[in-house]
Amino acid sequence: MKKILALVLASLMVLGSLTACANNNEVAAAADSAQASAGGQIDIGIVLPTKDEDRWIGDEAKFNKIIEENGLKAEIMYSQASAAIEKTNVEALIAKGIKVLLLCPFDGAAATSTVQMAQKEGVKVISYDRLITDTEGVDYYVAFESVKNGEAMGEYLCKRAEKLGGKGLNLYLYSGALTDNNSFSFFEGYWNALQPKLADGTFICRNSEVAMKYKDVPELSHDQLYEIMQSVDTEWEPKTAKSLAEADLTKASKEEKEYSFIIAPDDNTGRAVADAFIADADVKEYRLCGADGVEGSVQYIIDGKQDMTVYCDPEMITKSAMDLAMKLLKGETVECPETIDNGKMEVPVVRCPVSSVTRDNIVEVFLDSGVYDKSKFKDYEGISDDVKPENYNGR
Repeated sequence: MKKILALVLASLMVLGSLTACANNNEVAAAADSAQASAGGQIDIGIVLPTKDEDRWIGDEAKFNKIIEENGLKAEIMYSQASAAIEKTNVEALIAKGIKVLLLCPFDGAAATSTVQMAQKEGVKVISYDRLITDTEGVDYYVAFESVKNGEAMGEYLCKRAEKLGGKGLNLYLYSGALTDNNSFSFFEGYWNALQPKLADGTFICRNSEVAMKYKDVPELSHDQLYEIMQSVDTEWEPKTAKSLAEADLTKASKEEKEYSFIIAPDDNTGRAVADAFIADADVKEYRLCGADGVEGSVQYIIDGKQDMTVYCDPEMITKSAMDLAMKLLKGETVECPETIDNGKMEVPVVRCPVSSVTRDNIVEVFLDSGVYDKSKFKDYEGISDDVKPENYNGR
């Protein structure tokens, strides 16, 4: 009876959305919910945060491949950056009889009631890529090594700074969305690598006075991280990232931006920040890091517009998540060597490693390996991380 009522409720909510909003993202996601409720029973439900980012489209393709290869009864839905749509999607999946839910939340805290609802229906919940916080309704967390991700970016800038030499080098830091626990883990990683260089004066963070206030603090609390990040929060949106960078550059003197070291939280925001720095005539050279290793940033790295990415292999994390889901379907208990505190419980964690990619190894990692189609790219022969390609900034 609960499942029937849930199905009726999900259908009514979908129809209400379609009536009220004819052409926006909410309708698109609600239509996906309607489609999900119309078919037969499924075992695994997968809910991703938005179809407007390369990362999640790539994950969907990997999931679909695994589903097809293993003959699984599974369905993928998108929440389109809405916690309300996310909950409606999960209700529709529960109505279809899912036994395992893989949920990458738009907002980790807002997803609490959604996963508790699923758990009450006997559904095993896997928090996928982003941690669902402040609830005991999570069975497992599958994620990349988020702190190491940030550390890799910070370490890259430290190495480049050592080669350049000097003190008072210009540093610009940008964070992911404050609603995503990964953003805090990334920034913690930045800080682990960069703090000693802030403390000894190698770097000066030009776009955060708060970061400079804490330059002598090796380990920041969550509240201290939040205090820094709230003024450099890109919300994972390229437009927001570019606006922040443009504002920072407008405030900075020529000396405070002429040679710069930059961290963006992912490749999509990284390209946007790069565009802002390239457009500023006072910026002579910069070094910029991003993360994920998406296809759209490969040519940027080759051309010198971006210098480094932390590759988060979507095939690895999707396979890890689906292997776990299939074991849970069989009733198996999976032991994990690591747990993470989500504010209410210690959640067992399945971690996936990350790797650094620069112009020194980008051809090997992305092109020769077949991760991306080499024919789509140009000018990659003989490139080196030590040398920025000529005219990368159009000057």
